[in-house]
This record gives sequence, C-alpha cells and structure tokens, in this order.
Amino acid sequence: MKDQPPEGLRYPWEAPPAEGEAVKVADGVLWMRLPLPMKLDHVNVYALDDGDGWTVIDTGFSSKRGKALWQKLIEGPLGGKPVRRVVVTHHHPDHVGMAGWFQSEHGAELITTRTAWLTARMLTLDEQPVPSPETLAFYRSAGMDPEIYAQRAQERPFNFADIVEPLPLGYTRIKQGDSIEMGGRTWDVHIGNGHAPEHATFWSRDSDLVLAGDQILPSISPNIGVYATEPMADPIAEWLEACERLAQLARPEHLVLGGHKLPFTGLPMRMRQLIDNHHGALKRLLAFIETPKTAAECFAPLFKRTIGAGEYGLALVESVAHLSHLYQDGLATRRRREDDAWEYQRKG
Repeated sequence: MKDQPPEGLRYPWEAPPAEGEAVKVADGVLWMRLPLPMKLDHVNVYALDDGDGWTVIDTGFSSKRGKALWQKLIEGPLGGKPVRRVVVTHHHPDHVGMAGWFQSEHGAELITTRTAWLTARMLTLDEQPVPSPETLAFYRSAGMDPEIYAQRAQERPFNFADIVEPLPLGYTRIKQGDSIEMGGRTWDVHIGNGHAPEHATFWSRDSDLVLAGDQILPSISPNIGVYATEPMADPIAEWLEACERLAQLARPEHLVLGGHKLPFTGLPMRMRQLIDNHHGALKRLLAFIETPKTAAECFAPLFKRTIGAGEYGLALVESVAHLSHLYQDGLATRRRREDDAWEYQRKG
C-alpha cells in the first residue's frame, strides 16, 4: 500500500526500489533499500558517485543475507566500482551494521561523528549473555510488566555484536559546521540529537538534497528513548532543540532522503509537525499524570494505539524519556515505590 504523506508533503516516488535494485533520485545519487527483520522492515541506504568509486550512506544490519545483497548491489547498480567511503549517520545497528565489513573487506574509509563511532564500537565490544543488574534495575524503575520482566531477566538480551560487524580501529570524524564533498556536491554537516546522540545530517549547497538519516522522517517519528546507560538523559529536550535549529534550514523544495519510508518534499511543514507532535504528547501526558503513574502505565496518552509485545521495549524507553523530561523541566514530581518503580505526578 502506498505510504500516505501528512498534509503538505509530497512523495516523488510511490514505491521503493526492489531488493538488489536502485532508484536514481538525483544526478550521481542512488537510493537502495535493505530488509530488516522487525516491524520497521527496511532501512534506506544511498550511494553517491565520486567518479572512481562510491560513497555509501548507511549500511543495514550485518548478516550473510546483508553481505550478499551488498555484493549484488555493487555488481549491479553500482557498476562494479569500489565503495571507497562509508558515511554513518548515527550508531544504531541498521545504519552502522555493515560499516566494519566495508572497512575490512573493501578497504573503505569510515566517516561519522565521534559519539557515533565511540558508542558503536563500545557496544560491539560489550557482549552480555544475560541482562546486567543495572538494566534490570532500570526495567523495575520504569514499572515494566512483571511477566515481560521475568522473561527478559532470563533470556539473552539484544547485543550489538549479533548484527553489527566488528569495527576496526580508526575512522574520520565529522562535526557540526564541517563540509564534505560527496557525489560531485558540497554538503554541510548539521548535527541532530534526541533519536541518537550526535546524529549527522547533510545539506547540499549545490542542489535541494538533504541526507537526513533518522533525524527527519516523513510519516513516522523516530524513537526517542532513555536507557540504563544514562538514566537521567533528557533526549526530548535535545530532540526539540535540534528540530528547532534544523527547521531554520528547511525549504519546501528540499528533497529529503531519510533512513526509512520514502523520499519527500515539504520539509518546513514536516519539521513543524515533528516539533508539535512532541509538544502535544507532553501536554497529554501531563494531564494523564494528574494521579501518579509509572512509565509502563503511560502508553495510552503517548502512542494512542495498542502496544504489542514486539514494540513494548521501545515504547517503555520512550515513555520514560517523556516523563523524565516533565520531571526535569519542573512540571512533575516523582517518588520511588516499594517495588522500585518511579511514579510521576503532575506538579500542583
């Protein structure tokens, strides 16, 4: 079914490229899609033609299938030319998963932000057979459903090393204010936050192209969560700041090439929607915690739909993020229950 854009957005392509194929979205810019074994069942990747080789933007999960698909893409749409550089927008596995393979097997240069590289490399080296005590304590503090908690306490947790290729030492750093030459264009680097720390986006000086990763998506909002690694993080504040800042760069004619869904135009309206959606969620949540609630009890006002088992973990960390933002913004109080769960309540 065609992905219906919000009002004011336009999708120049009604369908994504087929597996192993590419769609030309601009001169020297190819759009490809790789499968993911989850509800969000794909990630978009892009290849920019540098003449004697390609720069690839993001990579998909590491797997035998993923490597075979990349080999098919290199031999097919990429015309057998080498991938000389891999640019990773942020550290999440569907974006960095194959970067180490491109480095070790193809001799590609890895380009990303310092936080993305450090986080990805740390997580690939931090393999855990069972959840850490800190993770279990975090689940309890969020009021996780007891049955789900009991199951997760016994099973092997998600490990980066399962789907992210080992990252060799060495990368090239990009940061806010940098520019980079890719595909015959100069791109300005603007850093987002919230969904992932120090998330890189790229804005072409020479055309109306934006490589947005997951920072800007057309018909879904990226997950914004708090985790045991930094339980007092405030990614909602970071997200809103980044959206307001990036919105100042947006033009209606920009063609946004994101990490998921379809390329789109109408960026100024989409930035306003992304900002307003979170302000609306915070307003609903504040009304909902007139009486004390844990994070696990706050799915209804945030998501306005039933949360299944497959989505439970992402919903929980996003609920924690919104409640903690209200608490740190001075709009809510919290107290620790006897079962270690934090209960949040609207102030006053």
